Amino acid sequence: MLPESMKYALIMLAAGAGVPVLAALNAQLGALVGSPAAAGAVMFLIAAVVAVFVAVVLGQSAAFALVSAQPRYLFLAGVLIAFYLLSISWVAPRFGVGNAVMFVLLGQIVAISVIDHFALFGAKLRPLDLSRAVGIVLMTLGVILAQRPGS
Repeated sequence: MLPESMKYALIMLAAGAGVPVLAALNAQLGALVGSPAAAGAVMFLIAAVVAVFVAVVLGQSAAFALVSAQPRYLFLAGVLIAFYLLSISWVAPRFGVGNAVMFVLLGQIVAISVIDHFALFGAKLRPLDLSRAVGIVLMTLGVILAQRPGS
């Protein structure tokens, strides 16, 4: 039996692998229908149906009644995922899926470093130390090198 942390790591590895697939599929759908926004709306509709189904199957449908009482800033997550989906669907066909996702990864590393350093949004405090800073610099250099002609 796998340790709990290994299960979490594998789930997130699969989720991470899904990001470029999502980007490529939705970008192609957006190009075929002539609208990244329409493709995004369809993807969100399907995602909403799947999320509601999972909540019902797990016996968590009562949680929907609690949503309206939560702080409004938490709903910014929906705006951010819409921005991600619409931007990746529009940029990926023009810039390349790999290029687009590399910059997404760089943005994620920088953002999570700030979130952890200041314990924003209820995150566990994890100050930015030399090791993490070096990792961010190496990731940045990797993105720059991968963007060079002939890469």
